[in-house]
Formats: sequence, C-alpha cells, structure tokens
Amino acid sequence: MKRGWSAALLLLIGMSVARAEDLDAGKSGARLFADSCATCHRSPRGLAKGRFRLTLYLFLQQHYTSSADAASALSTYLQSVDTPAGKPAQSGPRGRRPATREPRPPRPPLPVRGR
Repeated sequence: MKRGWSAALLLLIGMSVARAEDLDAGKSGARLFADSCATCHRSPRGLAKGRFRLTLYLFLQQHYTSSADAASALSTYLQSVDTPAGKPAQSGPRGRRPATREPRPPRPPLPVRGR
C-alpha cells in the first residue's frame, strides 16, 4: 500500500514540473501570419489599416497572440506589408492627386431610391 502511494506522489510531482511551451517563440511575423492568420485572411495587406503600431500591438496581444514577442513581431510585419517600402504612408495633402494623372470627369448623381 505504501509503495502505490509513493508512485502516485511521484506522478503528481512530475506533472507539476511540466512547463507550458510557447509554440510561437522565435517565429518571424510572416511565419506567424502564415500559421495563425492565413486561415481567415487571404493576405496581410490592409490588416494594419493605418493603425499606430502600439495600438495594433496591444490589440494582437490581447486577442490573437500567445506572447508579447509574437504580438510585436506580427504587428511589425503587418505594418511593413501595409506601407510599401520606400514610400511614405501618405504622399502629400489629402484630396490632391499626383500631377501625372489626368483628372477624372464628374460622375452623374445616383438615382433616388424609393420613388
């Protein structure tokens, strides 16, 4: 009887020593997206939606990633994909088009529904 009790005690001690493993540790942002996000999202483009990196990081950390490091890597990756390399997020004041484009002709108004 005493021998069975000590085996059960050793089993409990062994189970308590087992540690959780972070499966996302050391993965790049692109790999995290491919493993976790690509199931629902076809592309990483547009997911940052012009958010500040800090707010995106906090959102991902709270809702989608298992660690702060994974949230940081994923938010950095999403912002790098959202903004083309070498170009600023906005090139000039809003509402102005580059001078190389032809202006579009005005569109006719939409019909009024319900009449």
